Amino acid sequence: MRTCAGRHAAPSPPRPFPTCPGGGGRPPHPRRASPLARKSAAPAKAAREPQKLRYEVVYDLVLDLIAKNGLKPGDKLPSATDLVAMSGVSLISVRHALDKLENAGRIRRHQGIGTFVARERIVSEPSRSGELLQTLAVDGAEPELSTEVLELAVGLPSPTVARALAVDPGTPVWTLVRLRKVGRDPAILEQAILPLSLVPSLGEAQLTAGGSLYRFLAERYDLADERTEQVFEVVRPTAAERERLGLQPREQVVRIRGVSFTAAGVAFDCWSQTYRATDFVFYTTGNGQHRLLAPSQTDDWSVTPLPGVSSKRG
Repeated sequence: MRTCAGRHAAPSPPRPFPTCPGGGGRPPHPRRASPLARKSAAPAKAAREPQKLRYEVVYDLVLDLIAKNGLKPGDKLPSATDLVAMSGVSLISVRHALDKLENAGRIRRHQGIGTFVARERIVSEPSRSGELLQTLAVDGAEPELSTEVLELAVGLPSPTVARALAVDPGTPVWTLVRLRKVGRDPAILEQAILPLSLVPSLGEAQLTAGGSLYRFLAERYDLADERTEQVFEVVRPTAAERERLGLQPREQVVRIRGVSFTAAGVAFDCWSQTYRATDFVFYTTGNGQHRLLAPSQTDDWSVTPLPGVSSKRG
């Protein structure tokens, strides 16, 4: 009796498991998700809403994880791979969501280490006069601030700085560069430029120990900042700023450049402060009576070192 080919053909043998790179027929062990990821995976997938953009699903998921698990600043979050499994979206969408969360100051990523809940943003009030510490607050209280002097030298101001200080370009000036840390984390890179004609000497020992520059100027030379003019910009950091603030490749900074004046209108400090953009919220008050600086007049904010003059660099 004739049969049609294939109608009663024997079943194909079962396909073997994929082999591991080293040989053998056992299936590879799956990557184990973190406990937080395993705990949250099922509800997250079930809760996905089709009307949301893919990255928004992950964005809301991470915020939900933080809130429902009572996570605190410094607590570790699931990896990007875990978030892919938990949300059911692509790795590209997960990374986009993490970028948004980091820019919003909700998380902090450390390359090769992981993703963590960010600390609460520091409120900075740069228009307020006095010491830097008095312009900062976390939950209404002053943060723990420490200071490292990176550079203390004498040099010649750029034309921009000379014009802002109302001095001749050949007038020697101090340049003082300090790194401010909140807790153990670098937070603010600060430069002060002061004419030697107004500030003949600086208390290096006091400043190195973390003392206030403006308190020293007020007590020694009766120089108090009764008025300031400032220019704000959000920019990519310089190589030096990136290194000193420990910034990730894509992080941006808020740079504030300004001039401090006495009650008599004498400019005595041409300064700049560079902040990690994701760590701060800025609050300002003031009026528009004076306009010494235009945004285009702050490009060359530098000092040329004088040969033969000793300086401190770190």
